[in-house]
Amino acid sequence: MTANLSAAPSQDNASRQALTMSTIAFTVCFAVWTIFSIIGVRIKQELGLNETEFGLLVGTPILTGSLVRMVLGIWTDRYGGRLVYTATMLAAAVATFLLAFAHTYGQMLIAALGVGLAGGAFAVGVAYVSRFFPAGKQGTALGIFGVGNVGAAVTKFLAPFVLLAWGWQSVAQIWAAALVVMAVVFWFTTGDDPVIRERRAGKVAPPRSFWQEFAPLKNLQVWRFAFYYFFAFGAFVALSLWLPRYLIGVYGFGLATAGMIGAAYSIPASVFRAYGGVLSDRIGARTVLYWTFAVSAVATLILSLPPADYVVHGASGPIAFHFAIGPVAFIAVASVLGFFMSLGKAAVYKHIPAYYPGSVGAVGGLVGMIGGLGGFVLPIAFGALNDLTGLWSSCFMLLFVIVVAGFAWMHFSIRRMERVAAAEAPALSYAAE
Repeated sequence: MTANLSAAPSQDNASRQALTMSTIAFTVCFAVWTIFSIIGVRIKQELGLNETEFGLLVGTPILTGSLVRMVLGIWTDRYGGRLVYTATMLAAAVATFLLAFAHTYGQMLIAALGVGLAGGAFAVGVAYVSRFFPAGKQGTALGIFGVGNVGAAVTKFLAPFVLLAWGWQSVAQIWAAALVVMAVVFWFTTGDDPVIRERRAGKVAPPRSFWQEFAPLKNLQVWRFAFYYFFAFGAFVALSLWLPRYLIGVYGFGLATAGMIGAAYSIPASVFRAYGGVLSDRIGARTVLYWTFAVSAVATLILSLPPADYVVHGASGPIAFHFAIGPVAFIAVASVLGFFMSLGKAAVYKHIPAYYPGSVGAVGGLVGMIGGLGGFVLPIAFGALNDLTGLWSSCFMLLFVIVVAGFAWMHFSIRRMERVAAAEAPALSYAAE
């Protein structure tokens, strides 16, 4: 699939290799980034954490991985993805290994901050991969790269078995070793991107100053893209972290079963991101986002309905009804939600190299940062809402509000852009005459 994406025949092998290895590396990084979705459940039991404390623990790596994305994206633009990607993986591996030796809640939060560096790999990969492909193929290429989100499913599927066999500390140590191996393999199997090579050869101008890299962030449009990603990616990460706990609490599943069901949610929601990139290239990212928000609004509305008992006063006396979303229906609707989230993630990043080709690192880093912050804030909000309301479905009530807000912002912004374009068209036509 990647063989037909390169900008020129001479770059075909380098482009394919960069995309392939970046995707594999991102898969490993994402598996580490979401490690607390499984080991956090056992840590919660050992330390007696409440739901809010649990939400903070699983969300802390997401915070670090989000905050560092913009800086890592800029560094990638300046120094090259090969160097920054490798260094990021090695730093995250050290923190993940040290996590196994944490004993208190405070120590685990500190270690979790370091584990979160793995999440910053996304901004590095976007800036690195996009330089190997022309604009018409970047949606597909970045969609394929985004399949690395499947790392969340890898953790949910494998970590429970490792945890039950050897303990959660072994999960941290094995995942850290995987990062080190991946960093070494990545370094020796990839090369610098075309811009870095030309810059070293003196064929292009040196990079802008560090502060000039932030200039595009003044545009409100960039922040609108970031809000889209807050839902499409942030809510995906939040649900990936929260679903095992949700399934255990609502349906009484065991940890291994809940992890496998969580993996079943994460896999299609990750793999179909590549399809979202293809669709964005073919029918337009805007159309894909319209479908994402519309279907997600319906799905989150359904999932937000709490179990309830109703009594209807009929002609022959009271008639009682019980409503609840069963596990099969829940998994089906959640899978649909995950599928359209995956399309939306790709559509958002199709916009960035198209609108800001010279600032993919900074803009992509900011959008990724806000999206990642969603993955940090939302699990905490889910836990807090659960503690405050006592309703498990309150997490989907919050997501419904976010979806509707994003849909409205996008629609009215597009309508305003269309009105401005329509007003300018007659003037341009008159000037041409």
